[in-house]
Amino acid sequence: MPSNRAVLVVALLAAMAGAGASLLFEPTIAYRLAGTGVGQQVLDASLKARAPALPAGVTVAEKGGAVPSMTLADVAGRPVAIPAAWAGRPTLVNLWATWCAPCLKEMPDLQAFAEAQGARGVRVVGIALDDPAAVAGFLQRHGITYPVLVDAAGPADAGVRLGNPAGVLPYTALVSADGRLLATRIGPFADAADISRWAEAGVR
Repeated sequence: MPSNRAVLVVALLAAMAGAGASLLFEPTIAYRLAGTGVGQQVLDASLKARAPALPAGVTVAEKGGAVPSMTLADVAGRPVAIPAAWAGRPTLVNLWATWCAPCLKEMPDLQAFAEAQGARGVRVVGIALDDPAAVAGFLQRHGITYPVLVDAAGPADAGVRLGNPAGVLPYTALVSADGRLLATRIGPFADAADISRWAEAGVR
């Protein structure tokens, strides 16, 4: 007869599998789950289980570990070395695209959070997995002033390297002042206060 612990583990795995399967049919469930710590763990496990295999040689950051070095272009085409460019301050990195409605909905809140942080708080950086011209036009039209880098979506893009092999958007990573991955967030934030609470908990 199986022990209580074994039954509990099987039940937990079944619940996670069910939650993962439901994401395929009801995307709004993902957004509800995203607001809780347990929900984030379930989403993370489920999405990683169905993520495509990584290309050879691609390093993915693990929580507490170093962010892999990479070079991306900003919207003006200038190269930016990551995470070296972020040294000295915690950095909230938001992965988005102009075609992603939940991404666009949370951007004014990210802008408000960035402005509240000033020059000494948590830095906000966007990474758009999109066409550079579309990104530049969007930023200008919507008054987004925090730095934004551009990458091509794919199996080895910046989001994958920052711990998002399933390629879900929006996706947010918190990077320490010394280049370690502190926390990740699958899905959108509710508002600027939600962003602030998440970032504060991550840098403690």
